[in-house]
Amino acid sequence: MSSGLICKLKTCSIHLNPALHHGTFVNTETYLSSKLFCYARCLSSKETFRKTRVVDNTQNKDSEKQRGYRIARDANGNEQGQKEERNWRGTYLQRSSSKSVFAAGTAKKTAEILRKKAALVSGMGPTTLDDPKPKTMAVRVKLPDQPLSVAEWRKLKDSVINVQRFEIDVMYGLFNSGADLDIAKSLLTFVVTEMGTLSYELLLRYLTLCVMGGHDSEVFDVYDIMRTSFPSLETGASTLFIKSFCRTERWREALVILQELKKVITPSPRNYGDIISAAVQHSDLNTAWLLYDELIEKGLSPHAETWEVLFNKVKGTEAKEEGEKIRSPQKQRLLGILHYMRENQIYPPKNLAESIKTWFESLEDQKWEGRWTTISPKGECHCCRSKLESIQLTDEEYQQLKDKVMVNVIQGRDVFNKTTPEELEKFKAFVKRKPAFDVVVDGLNVANINKDKSKLSETLLAVVSELVLRGQTVLVLGRKHMLRPTRSWDGNNMKSLQQKAHCFFTENISEDDPFLLYAALHSGNHCRFVSRDLMRDHKACLPDGATKRLFFKWQRGHQLVVDSYIAPGRKVCFQGIPSYDTIVQTSGGSWHIPYDDSEDRSTYEVPQKWLCLTSQH
Repeated sequence: MSSGLICKLKTCSIHLNPALHHGTFVNTETYLSSKLFCYARCLSSKETFRKTRVVDNTQNKDSEKQRGYRIARDANGNEQGQKEERNWRGTYLQRSSSKSVFAAGTAKKTAEILRKKAALVSGMGPTTLDDPKPKTMAVRVKLPDQPLSVAEWRKLKDSVINVQRFEIDVMYGLFNSGADLDIAKSLLTFVVTEMGTLSYELLLRYLTLCVMGGHDSEVFDVYDIMRTSFPSLETGASTLFIKSFCRTERWREALVILQELKKVITPSPRNYGDIISAAVQHSDLNTAWLLYDELIEKGLSPHAETWEVLFNKVKGTEAKEEGEKIRSPQKQRLLGILHYMRENQIYPPKNLAESIKTWFESLEDQKWEGRWTTISPKGECHCCRSKLESIQLTDEEYQQLKDKVMVNVIQGRDVFNKTTPEELEKFKAFVKRKPAFDVVVDGLNVANINKDKSKLSETLLAVVSELVLRGQTVLVLGRKHMLRPTRSWDGNNMKSLQQKAHCFFTENISEDDPFLLYAALHSGNHCRFVSRDLMRDHKACLPDGATKRLFFKWQRGHQLVVDSYIAPGRKVCFQGIPSYDTIVQTSGGSWHIPYDDSEDRSTYEVPQKWLCLTSQH
């Protein structure tokens, strides 16, 4: 920005009310709802990697109870229980190689299959769906391709019907089109000449254009103008200034902006991350770790880029420093990041995993080797042959989860929106009278796997028959309308179902899931359940993140999902249940870190690829 324009702006700003624009107050709602403002604000909250909120706070031992053996119910004792468990995993789960419903990318692939099927039914080709015609937007202002003089801008403005937001619309268009910065400068010169000052909104849009274009020297000019003209900065401008200043030698000034921001709101992980990265790049590790600790204390989760900078730079610092006393604190801080990922079930993206691998391999006190790997269905690393932690809950974890689910889901404040007190008590008495169940089946959910509505009861009976054939004690949860003979619910099939399994039919308006969770958790840690429902609503009812992560771990180790369509005469198969927990874990001489290698994973899915780190000592 030219020095003449800066002087003119500063002079004008002293005599003008900064909140005035065209003689009136700036419409705050219009400003806050502007697309460019939203783009600027999202810099302070944009997630750059996904995390699944699952955690295992202990390293589980692979005991018989954790593996789901039915020791308490076996007449022949422990040995028979082991044989039955092998039968369950080996024979019963016929397609053990089939990916779990929780495997990364499953949801996207399923959606893609359904989308293509819908396209065929509707007569639309896949190309029509994959390549929709771009939506056209009416161009309100024809953008110039070079800087204009004041007279040329005035002529362009006069040619526009609605001139009220002419400057804002043009600046917005220049940002979207990636136009030359000199064009935007010439627009500011025109506005200052005509109006004598610049509005906050226009400056914010120009600031966004400068920051996104990497024009940091121009950002400094805008900073001086806005500091002089306005009593304070809102969060969007503060975030942009922090981002830009942290790319320069003036990065410490971002600390001042951060302190001012903290008086209004809690700064975002992006705000902290930008300054931490700048501090690390300028070898001020003390400031970097102080800000990192503050970020964690506020309950915020660092972005992947922040961790990546720490692993990359500390690696370089350790290579220069001498002595174990100097290296050890930094090493422990970085290992603490891995423990944080474990406790919060965070999966690093591939580039961060590469930085972690490089850092381990750079340690001189230990010879580490990092390799990319996958895990066998039995939970064994294909590289080092180490056995990973079991997916099964410990007795303590199971009791903790059971208590929380009973209080917050089964007896929660909204439970009687899903059932009645009388029905719930009736079900509890029913469960107490029965033996512990091995499998609880969500009858309506399982039946609707078949899109042919005339075969719902047949589908449900096929699944239950397969379970009973494997020696399982089965509870089927359904609704009373299923007992009324119809085209969908064949009377003979339903009678056969009740002969093979224990059945409980709720009122038609009741929700099945609370009953399913109660029966499964009441029966013990060995009990599994069959449903396609991912239980996200019920997990949301749990009181804290740790319990939600524990619930998800239990769910992944106990939920059976029917694998594909059930055809007449075909064997019923289920998607495999993993024997290991997908979580960052260490055994002292090794680390195993699951990482994201794509953007296909939904929040309730877990990665399938791992980083294996082993020490040579």
